[in-house]
Amino acid sequence: MKAMSNDKPQGVCASELASIVGEENAICLWENIEFSQQKRIQQAIASGNSPSCIVYPRNQEQLAAVMTTAYANNWRVLPCGSGSKLSWGGLAKSIDVVVSTERINQLIEHAVGDLTVTVEAGMKFSDLQALLAKSRQFLALDPTAPESATIGGIVATGDTGSLRQRYGSVRDQLLGITFVRADGEIAKAGGRVVKNVAGYDLMKLLTGSYGTLGFISQLTFRLYPLAEASGTVVLTGKAEAVSQAANILRGSALTPVQADLLSTKLVSSLGLGEGLGLIARFQSISESVKEQSNRVLEVGQKLGLNGAIFTDGDEANLWQRLQERIHTTATESVISCKIGVLPTAAVEILTQVELGLIHISSGLGLLQLESKNQVLKIRDRLGFAGNNPTQASSGFLTILSAPVAVKEQIDVWGYTGNALPLMRRIKEQFDSKNILSPGRFVGGI
Repeated sequence: MKAMSNDKPQGVCASELASIVGEENAICLWENIEFSQQKRIQQAIASGNSPSCIVYPRNQEQLAAVMTTAYANNWRVLPCGSGSKLSWGGLAKSIDVVVSTERINQLIEHAVGDLTVTVEAGMKFSDLQALLAKSRQFLALDPTAPESATIGGIVATGDTGSLRQRYGSVRDQLLGITFVRADGEIAKAGGRVVKNVAGYDLMKLLTGSYGTLGFISQLTFRLYPLAEASGTVVLTGKAEAVSQAANILRGSALTPVQADLLSTKLVSSLGLGEGLGLIARFQSISESVKEQSNRVLEVGQKLGLNGAIFTDGDEANLWQRLQERIHTTATESVISCKIGVLPTAAVEILTQVELGLIHISSGLGLLQLESKNQVLKIRDRLGFAGNNPTQASSGFLTILSAPVAVKEQIDVWGYTGNALPLMRRIKEQFDSKNILSPGRFVGGI
């Protein structure tokens, strides 16, 4: 049997944890875990290391007790929800136990009149949206793998999509958070009402921390009412004209809820035409949606772009296919990356990749690259384009998922800022024994 980091055999580990979580099926030894799940876990950890078991606490108190035991025994823990984003981030090192919040998944409170909801971290995003839809409300996020992603996992990875155009990031919608510290203590930040609070914002700190600072257990979000009508405009054609259309849309009074630039291969694979693409979605009262959609179509016509408007089922199908195409890799060797670039430089980047999407206002997006050399080439361009400093387009390129061998050869985060010493001090304060997701974050944190 595999030895634990403190030289205890896995049987002892499982025995101690079983006394906490109780039920027989709440702990699964590594050799008994389904192969597909083993594979997902192995994508998150350095090669040559397998955890002893995966544990499924059923409530926050059990989770806290599990962490108290792990802390006392110096067991290194890999937090996860459903595992849909375990392949993201750096490779965790010497993991002893995987702890899943998948069964901590209850709705705590839906304050319909206040437009807020409080849920446990393991609730599936799709289940929450279905509950909120009964009250004509929704959580304004569009994460990767919406059917399987848990709310806690979405926050831990800071995962949002095109809806950021109108509603902002995960951090902007989070009102309160409860988390279990590395030593098993339960801590809270924020609340259940929409208000401004002075002081250190733990919610923003934990969002996107990849489970390195604490174990998210409960979350409160602001909500929005569902719109009466929805419509999407797609413009396709030459790169220069698409770039001009994006500039016009950015500077106009139009209010799309989603607006992205699409690479040529993404456009063609969706059957939208040829050339680069611009896709913009409007949601409001019916008259407003029609007016704004037609105005974008007119902009495209003046620039010589092909245009089409999608509504109802065709529109829903288009956005679903777009999500699936940008997040699904054709082969296991494909490297999925998150990019951040000046919005005005987005078209230039998209002309250099086969499959990519960049939001027109934030400059954030997703790329699928073929090799580590292509990653390095784009990073170089983002940092310094050619020999002319005036052409530099500052930004970042972070690897989300890639073969373990690639992640072992190249810096996943590509971070070049000056905040690493501060990040390390924060990690030391939150997790002095370095037992939570060691190695997954920037600089090997």
